[in-house]
Amino acid sequence: MATWKIDSTHSDVEFKIKHLMITNVTGYFNKYDATVESNSDDFTDAKITFEADVASITTKNEQRDQHLQAEDFFHAAQYPKLTFVSTSVKKIDNETYKIGGNLTMRGVTKPVDLDVEYSGIVKDPYGQTKAGFEVKGKVNRKDFGVSFNAITDNGGLMLGEEVKLQASVQLVKQA
Repeated sequence: MATWKIDSTHSDVEFKIKHLMITNVTGYFNKYDATVESNSDDFTDAKITFEADVASITTKNEQRDQHLQAEDFFHAAQYPKLTFVSTSVKKIDNETYKIGGNLTMRGVTKPVDLDVEYSGIVKDPYGQTKAGFEVKGKVNRKDFGVSFNAITDNGGLMLGEEVKLQASVQLVKQA
């Protein structure tokens, strides 16, 4: 069984949500960890675990980041981690996968499907074996108990319900 760990210096984990229903605001997690265990080089039997430190969230606005960590949103004091554990990996073709799993946020666990683009495996100049992936998905924030919203002056909503998930992931094969 090969074990792979995420290379956080060459990976990004982000989300996007509609703001005022006209633009997307992007947020990032700066602290996260992931492990993939697989017997096959094409990862069809992969077992994936991921966790993000909610207190590491950044949206390029400190006041908004603090609000996101508060009870209205992630409630970091009570639920410091966001986690994902895979339940299935389906290979569509040599570059495309569907990964099913359970996402836990704010103490609520829901099934999530992710679209994955597999970029392949290479050996870097330092002799490390690395694999690359682009991961996309979406969730409804209300499904996880994040129902905060505000009404704009013209009666519209400040925030969308759909949250787009995106990650550029580089894994390092462990010795």
